[in-house]
Amino acid sequence: MAAPTDRTADPQTAEDPEREWLRKVYKKGARQLTARAVIAGMLIGGLMCLSNLYVVLKTGWSLGVTVTACILAFAIFSLFRSLGLVRTEFTMLENNAMGSVASAAGYMTGGGNMAAVPALLLLTGMRPDAMSMMLWFAVIAGLGVFAAIPIKRQFINIEKLPFPTGIATAETIQSMHGLGEHEGEHEGEHGSPHDAKPAKDTASTNVSLSKDSPLTGETTPRDPAKPKEVKGEKAKLLAWSGLVGAVIAFFREAKATWIPWNLPEHLAMPLKWAGVAAEKWTLSLATDVIMLGAGALMGIRTGWSLLLGAIVTYGFLAPAMVARGVIPEVKYKVMVQWTLWPGAAILLSSGLLSFAFQWRSVARSFAGFARMMRKGDKSTADDPLAQVECPGWWFPVGFIVLGPIMVYLMYRLFGIPWWAGLVAIPLSIVMGIVAARVTGETDVTPTKALGPVTQLLYGTMVPGNLPANIMGANVTGGVGLHAADLLMDLKSGYLLGANPRQQFYAQLFGVVAGAAVVVPFFNLLVPDASVLGTEQFPAPSVLVWAGVSKALTAGFGALHPTAKIATLVGFGIGSLLATLERFLPKHYKPYIPAASGLGIAMAIPGYNAIAMFLGSAIAELVRRRRPDLADRGVVPVSSGLIAGASLMGVAVIMVGVLSK
Repeated sequence: MAAPTDRTADPQTAEDPEREWLRKVYKKGARQLTARAVIAGMLIGGLMCLSNLYVVLKTGWSLGVTVTACILAFAIFSLFRSLGLVRTEFTMLENNAMGSVASAAGYMTGGGNMAAVPALLLLTGMRPDAMSMMLWFAVIAGLGVFAAIPIKRQFINIEKLPFPTGIATAETIQSMHGLGEHEGEHEGEHGSPHDAKPAKDTASTNVSLSKDSPLTGETTPRDPAKPKEVKGEKAKLLAWSGLVGAVIAFFREAKATWIPWNLPEHLAMPLKWAGVAAEKWTLSLATDVIMLGAGALMGIRTGWSLLLGAIVTYGFLAPAMVARGVIPEVKYKVMVQWTLWPGAAILLSSGLLSFAFQWRSVARSFAGFARMMRKGDKSTADDPLAQVECPGWWFPVGFIVLGPIMVYLMYRLFGIPWWAGLVAIPLSIVMGIVAARVTGETDVTPTKALGPVTQLLYGTMVPGNLPANIMGANVTGGVGLHAADLLMDLKSGYLLGANPRQQFYAQLFGVVAGAAVVVPFFNLLVPDASVLGTEQFPAPSVLVWAGVSKALTAGFGALHPTAKIATLVGFGIGSLLATLERFLPKHYKPYIPAASGLGIAMAIPGYNAIAMFLGSAIAELVRRRRPDLADRGVVPVSSGLIAGASLMGVAVIMVGVLSK
């Protein structure tokens, strides 16, 4: 059956898209949010949260977890079934529901959570008790989940925003489970969705969709020369690469008398720069496979931008400042106190300007919300999806219940005036709508832009109040991230025929799991502020968040004059890069430095930037030489290396703490 490509061409003859989805795609009665899907999602999501916590303290990035979690769940249940431990197949829609749980848990490090809280510790020494912080994270994420309810149908069902990573996740799930037996028959009966568009930027989605994918609606026959993916191949690649990552991390991180040999943390380059060994400038080769995996997932443009940033920072800027006596010592923790300012300025200005260029998305988000509110009085008897979608009244009730708790926590934990806390509630709704729209259209959640906007607002409302500046932005950034994350998962479910209300429940289970995991393990990895900004945990996002908050509350007067000049130059560079990316023809984009890579490189050791560049270069080489192999292998291999090495790193630290 030929797939229609335009749902709005003729309103007289076109079927209501929601009724059409319900009739053709929705899998009524299919097994979805089962107990085993929830338990698996909470356990896997908890592990992914640990991995992301370790990675974000190392690199400043929170990496996507949904695809990795779905591959891992598929592998685990396939093994259990082969051993006779489970009787029924772990279905495609169970895996999708599990992914919603795992995603909510794994992303508990994002939205400013693991930037704001460490920044607060770094600047003020404040660390509320663990139970209060678990509640803090859970309430923020819960508000984000409820904020997604009123905009889901408008953005996904009606406007059909791409949410490219959601498409890629659905493609991955379908490619692993195949279309045979139960689900294949069901899919054949109801057809497949065809509104999805392939992701335009494989560096952002990390999965490229094939032209013959059922999820893209294309009818082009498969190229017989292109090898088909072997069922379970991604799971095997993930498992083996995870094992390799764990073994390398063990011999790199574990220090004990019974371990005869340790892999060196860096491989020094036999050269000097400005009369000092290059290794002292942090210009060496790191043996950390996390950086290789992260670079492979980021893509070559971000990779070479990181390398460029490292060369500029540690090859020219830092030596020049050391020669002038501005930086007193050739040591990473000393150098980064100066270099983070131009880096933060690049990130801030590019993020804000890129966000400003999305003004049409912002306007559409509010227009869509207004249309939804006008339709809010529609009788459920006339609503074809009344028994499937979340009722609209859940949104205000969720905020009525969770909003006062958030305001109380802001006052009780951080001393934020109650009226300033109240401002965060409507502001978080606005940020949730905007973040979801921008994510749906670009696949990038604009946390780096939304956070400073809130910081600037709180810097004006409560000047000099660092906790208000830091944690107010945490609220709006976290709500925006979790709203966008749920909609990304709902896009996958929409394509696969899942029940959106069950995915909403799944997201709440994941919120509980993530909050329960992230707080105690953050306290374990970061016992005090002294470990932040070190070679072990460079924590660049923490340094940037802290720097922006400090500057907005105390002013730039305390900075050295050279740092002020560098900050202004950084603002100019970030603005220029965002402008070039927006207005130059798209074929020039690969040659424009990525502001995120350039800025982050100024706040992490040079060897991390070099390693991430090497990872991106290796992945790019594979993509060029063997695109079929890259499609099947880059994501699971990279994700496995990151997960194995990061979880082993956490385990080594835990053993060290417990053995004291």
